[in-house]
Amino acid sequence: MALNKLFPSPSRGFSQMSVANEHGRLRRKHLVCMDIGSNNNLSMRGCSDRHDGVSRRADEDIQKAHVVGPHRHLVNGSKMVFSEDMGLSLVNGDGSCKHGKPLEFPGHLKSEKLAVAVDVDEVLGSFLLALNKFIADCYSSNHSVSEYYVYEFYKIWKCSQAEANIRVHEFFKSSYFKTGIYPIPGARHALDKLSTFCNLSVVTSRQNVIKDHTLEWIEKHYPGLFQEIHFGNHFALDGVSRPKSEICRSLGAHVLIDDNPKYALECAEVGIRVLLFDYHNSYPWCKAGSATSHPMVTKVHNWQEVEQQLFSWIPT
Repeated sequence: MALNKLFPSPSRGFSQMSVANEHGRLRRKHLVCMDIGSNNNLSMRGCSDRHDGVSRRADEDIQKAHVVGPHRHLVNGSKMVFSEDMGLSLVNGDGSCKHGKPLEFPGHLKSEKLAVAVDVDEVLGSFLLALNKFIADCYSSNHSVSEYYVYEFYKIWKCSQAEANIRVHEFFKSSYFKTGIYPIPGARHALDKLSTFCNLSVVTSRQNVIKDHTLEWIEKHYPGLFQEIHFGNHFALDGVSRPKSEICRSLGAHVLIDDNPKYALECAEVGIRVLLFDYHNSYPWCKAGSATSHPMVTKVHNWQEVEQQLFSWIPT
């Protein structure tokens, strides 16, 4: 069957494929990405819903079951058969299904997942909105997101760095922080899709003192999506801090998604691609500095743009 009869122009499609054992019982499902090139060559990438119970890490500690994320694997099989209606199956010579060597196609490179590090505040959750409400109610100081030309609170609140740190830690103890931070629209939907092609980890500058609550919040709003969760412990009252670039390099991250141009430039300068997240162009601090002029930094304005950019970087 000529592929160009079905696909007159280069195209991409996704299909779910099930594999059964000899008794007809479902063993696993696969998501298959099929690319038809302009020369009618077919390339495929796939991921299985099977995982091997590998625990997700938060820094160096193995977390409880509620913070365990599945590791998806490449589809295994032996031979592929197409029917006229584009049905697809993995078969042996006797027609039964089995696990075997990874699927290979002459002339095509094996698919490799992108390692992506994701920030929390202003990327996964609206931290600043909740913080502003707390500062207004407890310190009678009203601020809007549009005032934050830098993401350094003492400069906006016109107080010392030490005083700003104390206020933020008081915020951590409040209901404003514990129940008032909501997910950024579109993030979970995009990450659900990206997790098929990316190894996702969290790299946040958040302090160790709020580690437990952060883990609970991530598991509530982004369950099972992140394999590792790391805390930089920046602006903490005690403890050692770690640069984001150091954490990302230790993870082997190819990409960082972050809203802070300081961290963006720091990681870009050590060879890590950065998606600088400026939600709906509403983050003034995103526009400060020279980060956006760096060739390794790409500005994005919502999670749909994040998704599109990462898909364009997936190795084929």
